[in-house]
Amino acid sequence: MVVNSREPLYRMKADFFKTLGHPARIRILELLSEREHAVSEMLPEVGIEPANLSQQLSILRRAGLVVARREGLSVSYALTSPRVADLLTTARSILTGMVACQAEMLVEDVPEPSVATAESGN
Repeated sequence: MVVNSREPLYRMKADFFKTLGHPARIRILELLSEREHAVSEMLPEVGIEPANLSQQLSILRRAGLVVARREGLSVSYALTSPRVADLLTTARSILTGMVACQAEMLVEDVPEPSVATAESGN
């Protein structure tokens, strides 16, 4: 992602989040949050075809979120900043809170059985 200083910050943020808007890219970033990974290590973990993984890694590399390092025939990837991992942790925290809130709302919406119904066995 090439940063255009004339573009409003909210548009740049939208483009940034569009880059993150693919499940395979999120999974790749989660793996790389743990440690550097070779492409061959990521394949079974991400669960997509090699060509698709390569495409997703290329998108993340162009966006400046990951960096590649070649070792002989193997290519390894790492995050360009630990802040990417922090962003994923923050997203997990937000989602966990949302799910907990939704679960709480579901419990509140379940009607209590009436005493008469419970006693009669109906």
